[in-house]
Amino acid sequence: MVRCRGDPVFAEGLGVNSTAAKHGLAAGEHGAPERSDWTVDQGWHAYTPKQHAVWKTLFERQTQLLEGLACDAFVQGMKKLPMSADQIPDFAALSEVLHQSTGWQVVAVPGLVPDDVFFDHLAHRRFPAGNFIRAADSLDYLEEPDVFHDVFGHVPMLMHPVMADFIQAYGKGGLRAQQLGFLKELARVYWYTVEFGLVRQAEGLRIYGAGIASSYSESRFSLHSDSPNRIAFDLARVLRTDYRIDDFQEVYFVLNSLDDLLALAQTDFAPLYEGLAHGTHYTTGDVLPQDTLLCAGTGNYHRERRRAQL
Repeated sequence: MVRCRGDPVFAEGLGVNSTAAKHGLAAGEHGAPERSDWTVDQGWHAYTPKQHAVWKTLFERQTQLLEGLACDAFVQGMKKLPMSADQIPDFAALSEVLHQSTGWQVVAVPGLVPDDVFFDHLAHRRFPAGNFIRAADSLDYLEEPDVFHDVFGHVPMLMHPVMADFIQAYGKGGLRAQQLGFLKELARVYWYTVEFGLVRQAEGLRIYGAGIASSYSESRFSLHSDSPNRIAFDLARVLRTDYRIDDFQEVYFVLNSLDDLLALAQTDFAPLYEGLAHGTHYTTGDVLPQDTLLCAGTGNYHRERRRAQL
């Protein structure tokens, strides 16, 4: 399983709760549902008051935090959706509004799904969202993407027509990348845009990536910390750049505008893939002479983390 659908570890500390239940593909053969497309009923009426309370806690603190940090498209999308702190959203209600706006719908899945299933859903404007929610004692650690990450983080941006088209194109491109053997490289594009992307606005840099928008700690780190590098997005560069799944990112790639995703959606990746067999691949902390460096990071955070692990 290539970790390409955006399943970051949101960690304020990096201790793993090894007793936590696994979901979907992470649960092995027991996690596969009966349907071949891996969809399940959301089971909205089965959510407990405690689970709704976890959503409420996450929703309230994140919406308060994101004021002045999230991009306009995220804020506007959130306002138009039937989503509030009161309860975990009903996917059917979300899908009704989404479909009217951009032709998308949200489908419930038990957790992570196989790559080909994930790409097929995206290619047909279906966003697969985990129907489970993290435990109350694990608000800041998420080993698998849950309903808060998938719905709060992703769905508001699906209300934006450019993002809606881009993610569909990514789904189609993912199926092709599988056939050509370049899934790992394409996954980096999703990671550094849909999950951990920043965008310029008149007021400064803003968050549009779901992995940041749904993370209390990384929302602040991505924009306020002096540690990470912030570099203008360049497709060829991103295709060669690793990413972190165990901690905050060491680099964030920045779009000049969300409209830049239109060009990405229309790009033929095949010639780029051919070039990836040659040349250098980059680590997360690299800064290249040709980079447009918008903010040079000190690297202090990750340097201290590495020292602590010695």
